[in-house]
Amino acid sequence: MTVLLVAAGALIGAPLRYLTDRFVQSRHGSVFPWGTLTVNVAASLLLGGLVGAETNPTLTALVGTGFCGALSTYSTFSYETLTLARTGAYVYALANVAANVTTCLAAAYLGVLAGGTLLG
Repeated sequence: MTVLLVAAGALIGAPLRYLTDRFVQSRHGSVFPWGTLTVNVAASLLLGGLVGAETNPTLTALVGTGFCGALSTYSTFSYETLTLARTGAYVYALANVAANVTTCLAAAYLGVLAGGTLLG
């Protein structure tokens, strides 16, 4: 049953990641991967909220593992960072690493705080 919940969440998260990435990236004239950063921050915030709220395992499987796991994308972040470096856009590559690490950690932390506040 848990596997089906994870799959159901991923069924929504993966296409939403793609569509969000394309939408956000089309609004910027930069090589910086704003779309990937956006989905990673959103997934970190939501997952942090679930952890902070101490939700039940069913919701965690569906939303946390399935949806957030498919919405966020470490592999695309890695690929885009390497592509930036390979093309000589070293400042963008370093900025991408710094932005993803700091903003995703901050979003997760804020999500934990917000999740705890909502139930606490």
